[in-house]
Amino acid sequence: MRKETKCIHAGYTPGNGESRMIPIIQSTTFKYDTSEDMGKLFDLETEGYFYTRLQNPTNDMVAAKIAALEGGTAAMLTSSGQAASFFSVFNLAGQGDHVISSASIYGGTFNLFNVTMRRMGVDFTFVDPDCSEEELEAAFRPNTKLVFGETIANPALTVFDIERFANAAHAHGVPLIIDNTFATPINCRPIEWGADIVTHSTTKYMDGHDATVGGVIVDSGKFDWMAHADKFPGLCTPDESYHGITYAEKFGKEGAFITKATAQLMRDLGSIQAPMNAYFLNLGLESLAVRVKRHCENAQKVAEFLDSHEKVAWVTYPGLPGDKYYERAQKYLPEGVCGVISFGVKGGRKAAEEFMKHLKLAIIATHVADAHTCILHPANSTHRQMTDEELIACGVGPDLIRLSCGIENVEDILEDLEQALASI
Repeated sequence: MRKETKCIHAGYTPGNGESRMIPIIQSTTFKYDTSEDMGKLFDLETEGYFYTRLQNPTNDMVAAKIAALEGGTAAMLTSSGQAASFFSVFNLAGQGDHVISSASIYGGTFNLFNVTMRRMGVDFTFVDPDCSEEELEAAFRPNTKLVFGETIANPALTVFDIERFANAAHAHGVPLIIDNTFATPINCRPIEWGADIVTHSTTKYMDGHDATVGGVIVDSGKFDWMAHADKFPGLCTPDESYHGITYAEKFGKEGAFITKATAQLMRDLGSIQAPMNAYFLNLGLESLAVRVKRHCENAQKVAEFLDSHEKVAWVTYPGLPGDKYYERAQKYLPEGVCGVISFGVKGGRKAAEEFMKHLKLAIIATHVADAHTCILHPANSTHRQMTDEELIACGVGPDLIRLSCGIENVEDILEDLEQALASI
């Protein structure tokens, strides 16, 4: 099936007389006839469910759809995109280990890595995604366990050179993890460019309607853990907390990573996505291909409008010829980039504040990537505690506005922006 068809049909095939839609299995526990039957589940000798904190049938059906869209072999839903980022890294790296990450990533992920996971004993090196070969090579250490990046960084809109970083990671015997939230598998499938693990905040385009928080981790099934067994003892040696199972031996390349993340991390941390949320996520997935195309078409027209407007100082959008990442976007995202644009208005912070006051259609919100057009002035909200000098130093200038184009009629979006710009 092609991706548009997978959005509708992948992950669940109803039998004769069964529910056409994915059923919501709203149950914490599952009944078995004998202790022996349940024991086989705990020994991972048979497939099934015993407690929703670890796995749930509804979640697994939706995860299977996303795995099919990304071209992976296994997937698991999490309670949020942050949980997906954490689980994907912590499944491989623990106390005393080292991770290389792009410096151009979502601020919440940066804080997760740079603050919280450092407290857990994991060290991080943040590299410029456009660093030289020498700088990238120098970042690797004997205890490096993985490389992490975002297809399109939020909100910097940096386009990550997936193939280059995948080659570097593999040369050192470690996997590449890619957050593909903004691109979605409709516009980019990182596994085809060498990524080994793909994550998403499903809260964004996948849900698409600002209704449910969630995340997902997809395994490509291509990384050979046993070939680098010394680097990944958690996958390649017996797990005494789970009956001495060696995940890479028992489940192979295709299933080891997700099985360990489920049996070990989800068991202990319980960041499961609620079955009801998974059901709503599936509704969003069914229209994903149609919506993403509209988001990109609208954003392209809006970016071109802003780029030519006399009151706009600058525009960042990889779909614009002349943008720093235009050529790279043509390689990895030839069918469209995303719906998010960053721009600045002439007149700095004061002009940006005035512009925001006059918007009528665009919703002022911290969210991005859903059906509504959303807008945010970070200097007056998420970064409000910082001075103008501090804002410039961190790359979020006082004039920066982040615009997430929805799927409304683009003429209405343009008219709203025009009348707001006229107020400056």
